[in-house]
Amino acid sequence: MMNDSAEILNSLLCDWYRWAKGYQHVGGINTSPMFREVKSGRQWDTVDEIISSDLVHSQMEALDSIIMQLRDVYRTILQLQARNLHTGYAVWTSARLPADPLERAVILGEARAALTAKLQNAGVL
Repeated sequence: MMNDSAEILNSLLCDWYRWAKGYQHVGGINTSPMFREVKSGRQWDTVDEIISSDLVHSQMEALDSIIMQLRDVYRTILQLQARNLHTGYAVWTSARLPADPLERAVILGEARAALTAKLQNAGVL
């Protein structure tokens, strides 16, 4: 059971990283104010696809909100882990985290435990 929850959390973090990275700011100098908030139509999507994408978007917004409420060091290590999980390589690091790998592992464990508890309380996990 513990391994399943770890895999689910890894999957959520990877999906969250992909979702957060997908944001693109549209506004700018060459953007007409009339079209800044325009979204493409979904008339070709099936009802199931629309519901599924709305559900995923709501879940990612909830996850993003919960991660942003965590302590800075927890948020940093979770963002790095999400990036490493997404790329498949454990190469990303941060100067904000301790240099000792054992200390980083302890912080990561604490951050994952705090995130899991908050996700369970919010009904996301």
